[in-house]
Amino acid sequence: METLVFPRLPSASIIDAAGVWYAATMKVAYIDASNLKFGVAQSGWHMDYRKFRAWLRDKFGVTHAILFMGLRQEHADLYNNLQSYGFDIVFRPTLTNKDGVTKGNVDGELILKISRDFFENNLSAAVLVSGDGDYHCIVEFLKQKNVPITIVSPNKKYLSLLLKRTNVPIVILDEFARKLYLNNPK
Repeated sequence: METLVFPRLPSASIIDAAGVWYAATMKVAYIDASNLKFGVAQSGWHMDYRKFRAWLRDKFGVTHAILFMGLRQEHADLYNNLQSYGFDIVFRPTLTNKDGVTKGNVDGELILKISRDFFENNLSAAVLVSGDGDYHCIVEFLKQKNVPITIVSPNKKYLSLLLKRTNVPIVILDEFARKLYLNNPK
């Protein structure tokens, strides 16, 4: 007897930061906020996050955008603004080293969230915003599971060769700088 294989269909509904219910078909953007911020800065421009959220929706059909970032109390207003633009935020505790550099490594949390969303049927397609090769494993996993994935790298210069080798669509954010540029950076 032949085994029939049916496509995996998301079954759950969720509510976003604005309290909006989304249907089970979820196209989710998973955003490494530090990689995005510093990647854009390395290219010499400042991004308007309100425009960026709209761009993710319009260009990729993203229904849910999640920023993964370190938590610092002095940035509470920034977090509130980002949530008002339609981003959900997953915070990671930060550590400051002896040189005064503060880091909040989010790679593990981002990979775990993608995995959880897949296994809980809350993911129909993904957009990964990062150029970091540490995400190679989750990109390959989604490919194996036939989940469409697109990588958005902040710039071409620091896009990992490991991500390039995944052979998934890659969009370079610098190519959209004029559309996403912040007019009056503080």
